[in-house]
Amino acid sequence: MQRVDAGDVEAIHNLAGYYSLGSHGLQQDYAKALELWHRAAELGCFDSYLNVGNVYYRGDGVERDEKKAVHYYELAAMGGNVKARYNLGVKEAREGNFDRSIKHFLISVGSGCLTSTKCIKDLYSNGHATKEQYTKALQTYQTYLGEIKSRQRDEAAAFDNENYRYY
Repeated sequence: MQRVDAGDVEAIHNLAGYYSLGSHGLQQDYAKALELWHRAAELGCFDSYLNVGNVYYRGDGVERDEKKAVHYYELAAMGGNVKARYNLGVKEAREGNFDRSIKHFLISVGSGCLTSTKCIKDLYSNGHATKEQYTKALQTYQTYLGEIKSRQRDEAAAFDNENYRYY
């Protein structure tokens, strides 16, 4: 709580999650969680925008509002949140906006979202993406893996291959 009172954005974001889940000895309070996530987002925590979007998408303690959810996903995505970008890709695909969907998925693939690569594969299989787009997704993901490759990660993966994979 001292970190929250000091304006520590990560502490504010985490406390919001605790209220949302009703964990760490706190009563579940969606209104308090939403308030804290807004505060954290205003302080620059774009992950909080993703959580606000999720609240509106699911209707957790608020009226379900997909338009608001998309607004907050867009804010999170502009801040670099990969999950929000993925969510926007899924939304566009559901609406039949496959070019926009692929653009969102390609951006998230560049940040390591393997699920987005699989979504582009599915779009390709269903005739909604080109071979070039699917190839670009695979190449982009390979580039990402090359950028995060390190000796330490390889050693960790070799030590506990069952539970530790970064690829």
